[in-house]
Amino acid sequence: MYGGFFCWLQGYAPPNKDRREGVLTRKRLEYVECVSQYYDIPDSERSDEEITMLRQIAVDCPRTVPDVTFFQNHQIQKSLERILYTWAIRHPASGYVQGINDLVTPFLVVFLSEHLDGNMDTWSVDNLSAQAISNIEADCYWCLSKFLDGMQDHYTFAQPGIQRLVFRLKELVRRIDEPVSKHIEEQGLEFLQFAFRWFNCLLIREVPFHLVTRLWDTYLAEGDYLPDFLVYISASFLLTWSDKLQKLDFQEMVMFLQHLPTRTWAHHELEMVLSRAYMWHTMFKSSPSHLAG
Repeated sequence: MYGGFFCWLQGYAPPNKDRREGVLTRKRLEYVECVSQYYDIPDSERSDEEITMLRQIAVDCPRTVPDVTFFQNHQIQKSLERILYTWAIRHPASGYVQGINDLVTPFLVVFLSEHLDGNMDTWSVDNLSAQAISNIEADCYWCLSKFLDGMQDHYTFAQPGIQRLVFRLKELVRRIDEPVSKHIEEQGLEFLQFAFRWFNCLLIREVPFHLVTRLWDTYLAEGDYLPDFLVYISASFLLTWSDKLQKLDFQEMVMFLQHLPTRTWAHHELEMVLSRAYMWHTMFKSSPSHLAG
């Protein structure tokens, strides 16, 4: 049910139940054909750039969500590899960028949860049919494609979309919490040094993985407005530690922001971050000049 909701929310599957099955069948077949055309071919038919890209994806897949045993499953890693490579080939303006591998994982979990029971740590795909895995893989691919449609310049050369979001985050933090903004500036810490990863991976690496689907609920609900709202979420996330940051020097801040104390977070802590983000967005949305630039 939840997976179907994701498909509908992404615009991948129509809300009309009578049409949905036909559309899903067609899109799943289209994905299988893309994999056959782009992935299931010998290296002799790939360009040097494509070979390099595939090798990088193959290196990154085992590193994806390393704390969750389930993602170390070979079959899951191969599905992830096919999704990422096929997406990259069909989106040559960006190709594959490290970090996109993280963005597939919430979709994988949601679609697999329709077939697997219990805690994710106990999941095994060994008993899933090849057809079920193929369908899950295709649904993940199309949802990823829809999800990234509005953020293409986040992953093109020099990633200008992310550069803009980092600048806007710096300006928003200055408006909301001038003391911590001033301290960060005085210590010579650039927002790009910590916030680039936040925007590149949409905070997936900063919170326990069991909270990621809750984060994704918000992301998908925002739709085309996600990049704007992501600035507010990131500001709220950073300012969770406003008092702490003001007591740290440059090196201490770098270390702290690279290893944030979120490992023990539960839904309550994430809800606080999201609530503050909504509040600030409501306060500031009528005066967008505070984020001009």
